Amino acid sequence: MNAPPIKPEFLLLGLGPIFVLFIVGEYFFSRKNHPERFDLKDMANNAALSLLQQGAEFFFLFINWLFVVTLYTNLYGRGLHLVPENISALWFVVLFVAQDFLYYWFHRISHRVRWFWSAHVAHHSSEYLNFSTALRQSVLYPFTGMWIFWLPLAYLGFSPEWITFIVSLNLAYQFFVHTQLVKSLGPLEWILNTPSHHRVHHAKNPQYIDKNYAGALIIWDKMFGTFVPEEEACVYGITKKVNYRNPFESNMREFIDMCRGAQRASGLKKKLKHFFGPPEWDGKD
Repeated sequence: MNAPPIKPEFLLLGLGPIFVLFIVGEYFFSRKNHPERFDLKDMANNAALSLLQQGAEFFFLFINWLFVVTLYTNLYGRGLHLVPENISALWFVVLFVAQDFLYYWFHRISHRVRWFWSAHVAHHSSEYLNFSTALRQSVLYPFTGMWIFWLPLAYLGFSPEWITFIVSLNLAYQFFVHTQLVKSLGPLEWILNTPSHHRVHHAKNPQYIDKNYAGALIIWDKMFGTFVPEEEACVYGITKKVNYRNPFESNMREFIDMCRGAQRASGLKKKLKHFFGPPEWDGKD
């Protein structure tokens, strides 16, 4: 099978200078008229979380080797072999849409199952939304199992290299929806995940919570009933109070609280529900 145009591990790294340029440009363009959109300590924490996440990816290299390479390759070899040897433009679109569909379910489950939320919460814990917020990622993603959701792609016949490439490309797109600079993209709002749609996703307004899970395409939210348009002004952050400027708190607080809750719970059912129930569950029946 032909290889992706860029090695997956270099895609996001190569886009790093562009991301930094957008972060700096947004800050200087907006700080005079909208200083409330930025907090330098928060932005520094976002950068720290990004570096820690990259370090975690390196530290958990054995997980990537064991699952992303070995398991994906095994599924690829034993799977349906629906994909031709050479990825054409049509098959690239198929891969893009299929991965985005799976991303929607990864993202939705990450909000509704506490085990996955314990990693994803770091991204939502800031009370600000700007391009630097996109860097706000968790060290726990390799551990909690984000990679699980891309297994069907290998079984269908996409190689591990193409899978990791398309995941990286999707994440790269999502960087650009973390802003308050863009009000609307017109007709594209019907199809794409846009800054307007993603502002809703980051808001803690009651009507906005757990809405607009889209990666690149908003069509999944409209199809599965989780779409809400941006109407009321967004209030950013999570309903649980954490020190969002502290990298340790941002990364580990929810995971620690989840484990402590399970330890205190009586009975296997309640212990498991602390891990796999909804994040808002209060420990009662």
